[in-house]
Amino acid sequence: MKVRGSKDRVEGSFLVTEHHQGAPGLAHGGVLAAAVDEAMGFLIYILAAPAVTGHLEVDYRKPVPVGSVLELETHVEKIEGRKVHAVLTGRVNGVVHIEARSIYIKVDIKHFMPYLEHSGEKLDRPYNP
Repeated sequence: MKVRGSKDRVEGSFLVTEHHQGAPGLAHGGVLAAAVDEAMGFLIYILAAPAVTGHLEVDYRKPVPVGSVLELETHVEKIEGRKVHAVLTGRVNGVVHIEARSIYIKVDIKHFMPYLEHSGEKLDRPYNP
């Protein structure tokens, strides 16, 4: 996936290959949900606030064929305290195929420490993505 972002908006593209196939010739819905979460999660990186996905809702308007490029556009809708609300539209050739909404919950970096210690990793890279 390629992403580019600014203050509170992210645009990106996701090339659907045969490795992303679910039903014959079509992208698997779970793979598309992961791509959506990644694009929307990049907003958190831009906001420079560690956060976790609290809610992700994906509406599949049209099937996404293997071989197509899904153009993703997402932005912050509003911020309420620790909650960051985002929306996303995914298009193939200009036609809407996916719409999504999410809520990310801002957390302190300490939230990740027990898991980080367990994995043996060090916090020597950006926390997201």
